[in-house]
Formats: sequence, structure tokens, C-alpha cells
Amino acid sequence: MDPLGAPSQFVDVDSLPGWTDAYEAKQLDCHQSPVEKAQVDVRSPFPYRKDINEKIILWKGDVALLNCTAIVNTSNESLTDKNPVSESIFMHAGPDLKDELQKLKGCRTGEAKLTKGFNLAARFIIHTVGPKYKSRYRTAAESSLYSCYRNVLQLAKEQAMCSVGFCVINSLKRCYPLEDATHIALRTVRRFLEIHGESLEKVVFAVSELEEATYQKLLPLYFPRSLEEEIQSLPYLPADIGNAEGEPVVPERQIRITEKPGVPDDASDEEGLEADLSFIGSHAFARMEGDVDKQRRLILQGQLSEAALQKQHQRNYNRWLCQARAEDLSDIASLKALYQTGVDNCGRTVMVVVGRNIPVTLIDMEKALLYFIHVMDHIAVKEYVLVYFHTLTNDYNQLDSNFLKKLYDVVDAKYKRNLKALYFVHPTFRSKVSAWFFTTFTVSGLKDKIHYVESLQQLFTAIPPEQIDLPPFVLEYDARENGPYYSSYPPSPDL
Repeated sequence: MDPLGAPSQFVDVDSLPGWTDAYEAKQLDCHQSPVEKAQVDVRSPFPYRKDINEKIILWKGDVALLNCTAIVNTSNESLTDKNPVSESIFMHAGPDLKDELQKLKGCRTGEAKLTKGFNLAARFIIHTVGPKYKSRYRTAAESSLYSCYRNVLQLAKEQAMCSVGFCVINSLKRCYPLEDATHIALRTVRRFLEIHGESLEKVVFAVSELEEATYQKLLPLYFPRSLEEEIQSLPYLPADIGNAEGEPVVPERQIRITEKPGVPDDASDEEGLEADLSFIGSHAFARMEGDVDKQRRLILQGQLSEAALQKQHQRNYNRWLCQARAEDLSDIASLKALYQTGVDNCGRTVMVVVGRNIPVTLIDMEKALLYFIHVMDHIAVKEYVLVYFHTLTNDYNQLDSNFLKKLYDVVDAKYKRNLKALYFVHPTFRSKVSAWFFTTFTVSGLKDKIHYVESLQQLFTAIPPEQIDLPPFVLEYDARENGPYYSSYPPSPDL
């Protein structure tokens, strides 16, 4: 009620029925007896947890009307999207919200940013940007949508919020399949509450009439309300249920953790490895690198087998990967020097590297290496090609051969195995000589994969023009040097 006695349009979350309430009433009406624990042979990866279920509310209604600590707004990168959720939030929050959003200067896909609630009942609004869904980029879309939910929850935890009202972040405009997105939403919230449950009292899923049936269908999979419902739901869980935090994973990317870190899995095969791990805590290990000199000495002494070397390399790479996932790499991402585009004529993923966008002397090159690993880890599990635009690069854009050697040594074997071609676009004589020396004397196995491409016409014989996003300055340079592109240009024998 407002001060004048008129009924409020806002809805208090404490007045809403919880996820368990309707089920418990049904149980009492039907006089069903719960399943005894002793009868359960196989448990779900999302076991029955009454304490977690009591925090969950499924509500059919407008998220903007919820009286909770924060509600979630789904928008676009400029935070100006016109969808039913955003329009309702803007209408109820008042004009001050628009002014506040202009100060945020946008929001990247998967991120979450905070504003006040202004005229809303909610104290805060958490704005996030869901991914645009394309089936060929499904893995990237899943990871981005997971990041939306995870970052919202993390922000709520950091701000000591009691309750959060989620809209359905995957908007119809962005073409994300509702059921696939709901799996990610529910399991991410479930995993977060398992780890940080004490930080939130209520999580409300505010859905429309069209979305309600999907949530009713999938909620029991991740929030079973009894042992019986847990057993009944088990066969309907998808094969991919994410990692311990609900993040989508590819089998090749999973990191194996041993029970006793630092102790070899097979002592008979790695008799020299235990001594090699004695440098734990030293500077080299702190930088997530092995002691190269010691490893080489052990190789010469015959103390490290090939299998042991591979395991040691995998451990080192996994450490780099863990740091890449934990580090804030937004400054490197903003350079737009590495990005995924379409596919080549063979259906292989195309990754683009823009040399001119790498200010080598101005950025932390170790963070650049971490960003490369972060972006490429899930790409390299399948066959892919690299397109390197050397167009208009200057001395301060030139990647040092020591950095390239370090990158080549750090990355997992799948990077080298699944890289099928490297197209070196607009090379200079100097860059060709440098590349020849590097691939001949520094690394092995890369020389035969490099194709020097003098014009975009040549590149388009291997990668259709509609499958690659070209920086404008590359197009302008090529048109100036080689003339406009004609589709009748004959295929290049080099490609």
C-alpha cells in the first residue's frame, strides 16, 4: 500500500509462493511417502537440497514490478535495446535511469553492470547483454550466456544483496533457443547457490506465459524437491551439465586434478619427476613456467620420459589456462587484434589476427598471451585456420620472435595439430625473411602451413568473402595496391 492507501503495483518477493510450496501441498493431498535414502542407488549431480530450494521462486510476471534488492535487465551492447523487459524497466524506473546508463558507456556481451533502481521498488538494476545465437558458434554463445548469469550473481554477492529477480536474459531478438538457454540459467544459479548460498536469500525467475512451461519442465532437473523427483528427473538431464560452477565445457578442455598434487600419477614411469617438482614456490613456478634448464638437464640425463614430458607440459598449460580465465583481460580484448569470424571452404573455423592492432610496446605481452589462450582454447579442439593481416604494421606492431617462441611452447598440442593453415596477408620482404628464419630454425611443423597472400582476391579463393570480417583499412589498402575485388579472379595455386 502507498501512503494514500492505494494498492501498490509492486510485488513483494516474500509474498510469492516458493518453488517447494506447491509441491509440498501436492504431496500432502496425495499422501505420497518420500523415498528413503537407502533406496537411492544413483544420485543426480544436482541432488535434492531443501535449503537451496527454499531460495527459489518461479513467478509469472513483469520483473520490473518485483520488490527485491536487484532486478536484472537484458539489453544490447549500448544498453539501448527495445525489448519488453527493458521497456517496462525504463517506464517504471523513470527518466533518471537513461541518464545513468549513458555514464556506463555500454556493456560487453556476458558482462554485468549496476545502476540504481530509481522509481522501481528494487534498489538496484543489474544490466547484462546476452549473446546473439548462431548454431555454428554455439560453444561461444553458451559461454557468454553462462557469463551473464554468473556475473549477475557475483555482482549481487559483492554488493551483499539479499534477493535478485532474473528476467529471461536470452531475448527472442537474439535468437537463443529457449530450452537450451534455460538449462544454462538454471544450472548456473544452482551451482552458485551450492558454493555461495549464504550470500543470497531469494532468487526469483520472472517469466512470461510463453516461458513458464519451459521453466516448470526443467526446474525439477536442477532443483528437485524430493528424492523421488530427483530420481525421476535424472534421465532427462543433458549430457553437458557444465563444470563445478555450471560453466559449459568441452571434454578436451577439462583439467584433471590429482588427489595429491605434485606426486606423479605413475611413479615407475616418472622417476625423475618428483625431484623436478621440488621447485614449487620458486619464482619460475609462481609465473606458471617450469624450470626449463632443469627439465633440459633431466632430459639429457634420461630421467624424464616422453610421456612424463607431455604430462608436465599439460600441467603447465593448464596453469596458464586457469590464470587466463581468472584475469581481467578486457584491455586486451578491446584492441580487437584477435577474433573469430566464419569458416573456410572446408568448413574450418577462421580466426583473424590484426597485426596493426597490437601495440607491442604499450601493452603487457604476458596478458596478451593469456588472452590468446583464453580465446583459442575451445577453438583449437577442432580444425581451424589463422588469417594474419600484416597490413600497414609498423615496428611497434612487430611481435618479437621470443614472444612467438614462448607462445608456441606454452600452448597445448591440439593448437599445433589442428591448425591447418596460416594465411599471411600483405607480407613485406622483411616479414617473409623473418618468418622463414622463425619457422626454419625456431619452431618445427609450421613452415608448410604458411601461405603468403599478396591480395584479398587470393585469400577469397580459400575463405569466401562473406565468411571473414575485414578491418576497413585492410580493404582500403588492398583496393589501392591491387585494385577492386572481382569474383571472376582465378583461384591461386598457392592456396
